[in-house]
Amino acid sequence: MTQLDTRLLIETNELAERLDDPTLRLFDCTVVLEVGPDGVRIEPGRAGWEAAHIPGAGFLDLLGELADPASRFHFMLPPPEQFAEVMSAHGVEDGTHVVLYDSRGGMWAARTWWMLRAYGFDAAAVLDGGWTKWTLEGRPTSSEPPRHARASFEARPRAGVFVDKDAVLAAVADEKACLLNGLGADQHRGTGPTVAGGRPGRIPTSRSMPALELVDPDTHVYLTADELRSRLEGVGAMDADRVITYCGGGIAASAVAFALKLVGRENVSVYDASLEEWATDPSLPIETG
Repeated sequence: MTQLDTRLLIETNELAERLDDPTLRLFDCTVVLEVGPDGVRIEPGRAGWEAAHIPGAGFLDLLGELADPASRFHFMLPPPEQFAEVMSAHGVEDGTHVVLYDSRGGMWAARTWWMLRAYGFDAAAVLDGGWTKWTLEGRPTSSEPPRHARASFEARPRAGVFVDKDAVLAAVADEKACLLNGLGADQHRGTGPTVAGGRPGRIPTSRSMPALELVDPDTHVYLTADELRSRLEGVGAMDADRVITYCGGGIAASAVAFALKLVGRENVSVYDASLEEWATDPSLPIETG
């Protein structure tokens, strides 16, 4: 029987017991991303956090403070100096323990966890079920911001946690590599909404593994370890030499990558620019159907 890596995931009852822990750094990472008839609306979830959050939680802005301002793509990993400054300002350093959540199925929390991993910080976990499960259980909320002293975060970059288009092109030509698309099945086929006005479709050889199918649709709790492993085995992710995940802008991709880590899969990377780059560059191959 497969077991989830409990170092990476924390349950609501455990978090509730730890809210007074002085080493805890708790964050809402929500971004509002909605596709409508007038296009895509993307904005930080700060207003929701200001209205109510888990007691002691701060807010991390993945569109602003935790995105590379020099990139033309949304959500790109910021440079180490910027990331270290943001984490330091929020009181994160060695000796603290970070817990991340969101109100959108866990993808934004997983993205933040993946960025922390990229910069060598491993004392972090995602709240299973996030804000959805916390509120369904009637647990306490607050509108007060946390007051943590400034810390000294050291960024220790790890190679291969995020990769670029050249690594993806190499994986397309490598039959031992596995490319996974974290978007919905319709977008994978090329029949759903396009990304950044780019071409419809998917990166050649990639398989569909929608991130939202890895959590319960009502509680946003991750599927059981056996269910996760079965789904990931079904798309070839457990037997490949390496796995690269992608989506529209590296968010759903991070959630799929996080699920792979939950079941013990190593050698997993996220294509950071994802289809924001790939689908808008006519020199890169794309498939539909």
